[in-house]
Formats: sequence, structure tokens, C-alpha cells
Amino acid sequence: MNNTSGSLNRTLTLIPVTLFGIAYMTPVVVFTTFGVLSEVTKGLIVTAYLITIIAMLFTAYSYCQMIKAFPVAGSAYTYTRKAIGSHLGFMVGWALLLDYMFLPMAICVLTAYTLSAAIPALPFWAAVLLFIVPPTLINILGIKVATRLNFWLMMFQFLVIVLFIGLSINALLGGDGPSFSLNPLFTPEISTPIILAGAAIAVYSFLGFDAISTLAEETIEPQKTIPRATMLSVLVCGGIFIVVSYLAQLIHPSYQFNDVNSGGYEVIRMVGGSLFESIFIAGLIVSSFASALSAQASAGRILYVMGRDSVLPKKIFGYVHPKYKTPLFNILIVGVISLLALGLDVATSTSFINFGAFTAFAFVNLSVISYYFIKGNKRSPKGTFLYLVMPLIGAGVNVWLWTNLDKNALMFGGLWAVCGFIYLLFLTKMFKKRPPEMRLDNSENSLYS
Repeated sequence: MNNTSGSLNRTLTLIPVTLFGIAYMTPVVVFTTFGVLSEVTKGLIVTAYLITIIAMLFTAYSYCQMIKAFPVAGSAYTYTRKAIGSHLGFMVGWALLLDYMFLPMAICVLTAYTLSAAIPALPFWAAVLLFIVPPTLINILGIKVATRLNFWLMMFQFLVIVLFIGLSINALLGGDGPSFSLNPLFTPEISTPIILAGAAIAVYSFLGFDAISTLAEETIEPQKTIPRATMLSVLVCGGIFIVVSYLAQLIHPSYQFNDVNSGGYEVIRMVGGSLFESIFIAGLIVSSFASALSAQASAGRILYVMGRDSVLPKKIFGYVHPKYKTPLFNILIVGVISLLALGLDVATSTSFINFGAFTAFAFVNLSVISYYFIKGNKRSPKGTFLYLVMPLIGAGVNVWLWTNLDKNALMFGGLWAVCGFIYLLFLTKMFKKRPPEMRLDNSENSLYS
């Protein structure tokens, strides 16, 4: 077997795979979005998160079903190709690249601005490189090295969250200030449009759980492990978001802030002062590093599968390093793309990523309907509910989210889709042939080889 079509190494188990997904979603993001969510929901932030969790679980369920059918690293790209069709599958994969290839760059921008503001002596360019070079080198060394480091990064992040919970409970039990109540969950003035508006914002905190599916070829018993890790990551992060936002809203009962974009920091200072604020900033940096590590690893594997299928140049994108068993060139390419962070602001860097994510989510749900309900003929009452009703709800939620993206996201996403369509015309010689198909057998291209 040559290195171009080499296979990845199966070493991962449930805990590291689950932590990979949680790291991608970044639990401490609940603090960075708290002010905006609290203001939009008029303090009913917990209700917004509950609705979001329920909505995302439908899509997570669909991912679990497709992973069982196709335990490969291609995620939504592979599922759509195999369940619906090759041409559409390519377009979904192309849209997914918009999310996976540029998210590491967006993480660099967001964190570099925060870090350079916290440490004025650190130049912005140096902060950007800090979140590009080390993750690139670690991902090249192998997924096992990356997941070991990710474990300790996540432990520190969990420590920050546990400290906040402890400090908040202590403040609420003090008796001189705010106390426990159900106000963040329900008030007589509850408004459905307001809650839905909050849920539309909260959903961005859950983007990334799908990245777990990109580790299918490096996971032991992927048909069992990947679905469990997918559901666990959503539930664990959802639980953290609910508990932290509930306590934060009680600590800061008003939904008006000095600066709505830093509302979470106001709460941090209220419960722990400057010392805990410093610990939190360290936690935010650590969590961003873990997220960058996970995002880059996922992007490299999506590119690898598309390269292995020859829909992207195979010699480059389908290459696996013979020693480290990692998609070397893909990881380097994503690292180079991340250097765009040196010249972009926060708004520009994040405006178009969600276009790819919601497109992929919608088509994973539709893939379940096509593969199980239509082609698999699972049309019993139980099958209709599991393979038609549930994925339809998931698809509907994501289509609604997609249509509510801002105009910049739709414009950049649309241009990206046009470029992909032109490339597809070239790849298929004006649709005279199908895109190259992935083989799931014992040939040299097999993921089991």
C-alpha cells in the first residue's frame, strides 16, 4: 500500500472521543455569550438553552444513525453521497469545508484579540501564531498525542466551571444578595418569539458536536463509540450551559449590562473578583487552544476523505504520513489558511462559517430519511417516527436557522457554493460522469486496510 491511500490508526475510545467533541464546542463559551443571550431573552436564558438542546438532539440522533451505517471520517459529505447521491454529496462536502477549514482561523482571531487585550505586551501576530503553530505540530504527531493533551486542557476548563459554580452557590446562599428562584426558566411575561430568538443565538454554542464523526476511522468500534460520544457531548455541554447560565442569571438578575458583549465577565467579577477573573481568562485561553486543536484535526480528516475519494487531488489530500498516520498535507493546509487571521477582524472571520454547518446538519437529517425510510423501507409506525418524523424536525430546525443567517454569511456562503458547483462541473465533465466513489471493501482505499 502506498502512503497516498494509507489508513488512519484506530486507537480512540469513548472518553477521549467525547472530550474531543466537548472541546470543539468549548463549554466556557457560555460566559462569552451570556450577556447577549440574557438581553435577547429578557432573562429567560435557561428556557432558550433547553429548547436549543432539544432541537440539536434531533440532529445528533440523525448523525448517530448515519454513523452506524457509514463509520467513516467523511461526516455529512459521506452520508449524503451514500444516502442521496454523489453530486449532492459533493456539494454538501464542499459546504462543510467552509465550516471546517475556516473555523480554526476564526478561533485564532477571537482568542488572539482577547489574549492581546489581556496581555498588552503580546503582539497580535504572536497571539495568532500561538494558536496556529502548536496545534499544527501536535496534530501532525498523531491523534493519540492530540487527545492526551486535550484531556488535560479539558480538565482545566472543567475546573474553571466548577469554581464558578461553587462561588455562585456560595454567593446565593449568603443571604445578603440574590437568591435561588425559577426566574431564568419561567416568568409570567414569557414570550415565545423572544425565547426562539434566544435559541437561534444559543445554537451556535452547540456547533462542533458533529466533528466527532470525523474520528470514525481512528476509533475502536466506531458504530458504538461514535454515536454514544455524539449524544454525550451534546448532553454534557447542554448541562453545563444550563447550570452556568442559570446561576449567572441569578447572580445578575438584570438583563442590562455595562457592555452586553462582556456580560459574562461582569458576573465573573461579581462572584470571584479579580483573582477568579484571571483564572477565567486562563481557562478561556486553554479552552480556545483545545478547540483549535479539535477543529484543525477535524478539518484535516474531512479533506482526507475527499482526497481519498479523488474528488480533491488524491496525492495531496489523500496522503497519510507513514509514521504518524495523520493527513500531513491537510493539517498544514488548514494551518496556512488559519494565517488569514493576521488580517481579519472578528465579524468577518465568523460571518460565513455557519453557512456550511447548517447546510451539513440539514442534509444529514435528510440522509436518514433517504437511507432508512425510503431505501431501507422502514415504514412501520416506529420506523416512521424514528426515520421520518424525527429527522424532518431536525432538518426543519436547521433550515430555519440557515434562513436566519445574516446577509454576509449568505453572500460568502453563496459564492463558495458557486465555486464548488463550477468545480463539480469540471470534475464530472459537465455531469457526464459521476464523481469518483469511495469503496467500502478490502481494497487499498478501504478504511479498514
